[in-house]
Amino acid sequence: MVQGLPAKWGACFRTVVTHTEPRCSIFWKNAIAVGLVSGDITILDGTTGSQVATLSEHTTYVNSLAVSSDGALFISGSDDGTIKQWDLQTGRVIKTFCGHTGVVFSVSISADHTTIASVSSDATLYLWDIQTGECHHIMEQKDCALYVSFSPTDPQHLIFASHRSIQQWEIGGHRINHTYNGSYTTFSPGGTQFASYDNNPGTVVVWNSDSGEIVAEFPLVCNTHMRCCCFSPDGRLVAVTPGDTIHIWDITGSNPQLIEAFVGHTQTIWSVVFSSPSSLISSSNDRSVKFWQITVPSTNQVSTHTKTTSLASAQTRSITLQAEHGVTISSDSDGVVRIWDLSTGICKASFQTPAKDVNQSDVWLINNKLIFIWFADNKIHIYDVEKEKLLHIVGGTLQYVIDIRISGDGSKVLCMTKSSIYTWSIHTGAVVGEVCHASLSVKSLIVDGSRAWVYSPWDGIHGWDIGVTDTPPVVSPGLPSLFLNDTKQWEIGWSRIKDTVTGQVIFKMGGRYTHPFDVQSGGKYVALCYESREILVLDFNHVLP
Repeated sequence: MVQGLPAKWGACFRTVVTHTEPRCSIFWKNAIAVGLVSGDITILDGTTGSQVATLSEHTTYVNSLAVSSDGALFISGSDDGTIKQWDLQTGRVIKTFCGHTGVVFSVSISADHTTIASVSSDATLYLWDIQTGECHHIMEQKDCALYVSFSPTDPQHLIFASHRSIQQWEIGGHRINHTYNGSYTTFSPGGTQFASYDNNPGTVVVWNSDSGEIVAEFPLVCNTHMRCCCFSPDGRLVAVTPGDTIHIWDITGSNPQLIEAFVGHTQTIWSVVFSSPSSLISSSNDRSVKFWQITVPSTNQVSTHTKTTSLASAQTRSITLQAEHGVTISSDSDGVVRIWDLSTGICKASFQTPAKDVNQSDVWLINNKLIFIWFADNKIHIYDVEKEKLLHIVGGTLQYVIDIRISGDGSKVLCMTKSSIYTWSIHTGAVVGEVCHASLSVKSLIVDGSRAWVYSPWDGIHGWDIGVTDTPPVVSPGLPSLFLNDTKQWEIGWSRIKDTVTGQVIFKMGGRYTHPFDVQSGGKYVALCYESREILVLDFNHVLP
């Protein structure tokens, strides 16, 4: 397998779709609980993402979840104004805490497991006795607090944030240190630090909990509001969520470093939690929970100038599926080529190429060499990625180019125009042949081994065998085993994957997955990429004989 540099952009290796929008999440003992707009709490396996249980007692939005350090206590706060304590073995409510007259925004459990803190839109902070269910202290505030958190080590110490300020308190009501600017806060795992976010000027600050001194400070990068942030279990990293992206900062040095960004959600992220020092889980308004893998930082990563370029700006331009090697390979509009592990979804390597701002490109692993092609200035450029060497330039008079591909056997470059398919030898750059496809409204070129198919929404799919030697293409009687059929007028909002042997539709995709930018099939897999920068790989090995 090709060896390369760690990816600057992190990999989502699993996505779980929820029936309504998630609002919060929490991770413990290899399980993740997700609070939903519907009032349900979904419990997922922290490794597989499979649903383990559903807790259904709240009547509307679940805004906050908390679990004790020993995993014995699990509580939730909701828009219905109540806090509930749950028995996770039976899925039943043990106790309901009633007293707030407004929405419960946030809940937390003290380090000695005796007290619950809750804040509400009624501008109060309640302290509850877990054993009796009684409220034993109420703090009235000028502004309603949005977040509250007990120190993970000191049961007398808590911190809470309103729209404009952050305050530290002891349970007795004594203010510690002073008021900090900010609208969101969270403790580090050891309780020695806490992070705050100040919307003006868009800065995340890490403070020493005892002295009140600044430990680290860094900008939000994207010009948008942050919903949440969290520390890694070892306290080295901080994850922040501007909009629909996640940024990972290393705060161990004197100068915090942005080491990775996660792109894949299409709407605002409401919560993010670390499941290990190198992995985290996020939930978003796009009705999805995503599992992410953090790669090891490297000084030789793909260059990204965060002050001038958004990390989320590059769009995926092509996808290649090589199931026999266990990988799928993508290229984007910034000219970055990435190799993804097919089984885990983790990015194994990434490479910068000269092909920036191009629409047609393809990449292929040929005899352990990564070959990349792109179309620019009416020519096709053939490039050895690892050697950073341009091998050949072919074409020169090409017009109306719709798609370019490397043949599945790695021997040829194919170029599809409105009327023809042109082929060149990838080794010599010599012209091999031309064939007229005569299809209306051609959309894409699909390759598999020595075969190539042209897809048209109106004329269906037609294929040729382009051979393993330098011979002209001939009409192929076969079809790819799996094929994506685009939405028809009479079935708006759906695309269908068909088994071309039986003709049956075996999978339907809707919503934002209806119109992929590129599609490739190989064996019993289908790979799709989207302008949203998502790459979707579907495995039909358990469906097809």
